[in-house]
Amino acid sequence: MPERAAAQPSLYSAESADPPALNGGRCRACGYVFFPPQSYGCESCGAPPQHLEPVTLAGRGTLHSFATVHLHQAKGIEAPFTVGVILLDDGPAIRSILTSRTDEGLRAGDRMISTMVPQGRDDQGREVVELRFQKAASDQG
Repeated sequence: MPERAAAQPSLYSAESADPPALNGGRCRACGYVFFPPQSYGCESCGAPPQHLEPVTLAGRGTLHSFATVHLHQAKGIEAPFTVGVILLDDGPAIRSILTSRTDEGLRAGDRMISTMVPQGRDDQGREVVELRFQKAASDQG
């Protein structure tokens, strides 16, 4: 497999298993699991940073809600595109761009899995990949 680079290396690894995992954290004091990773202290119980530990979050969850953006003028992504809120099986709710460009066929409650999507090449010629979510195969159709 050619060498790849993550567009957001603090959030996930370009070489993660299938489905790709996310980099999160857990508070050893209260068990709270969070994403994205941070080091300022527990958002739930207020424990200091030394009580936080990195954890790997499985790229699986349930689609909670979604919206399709039809007008967008930023560089790097073409409208329409759909953004979803996914409740990860490991705890946190995250927002992610979905692989479905529109909301056709999507419903709240659909099972979702993470995937890597190519986004071009970096200065070293590596393929840059971005983590997105797609409807799980068992939910398609």
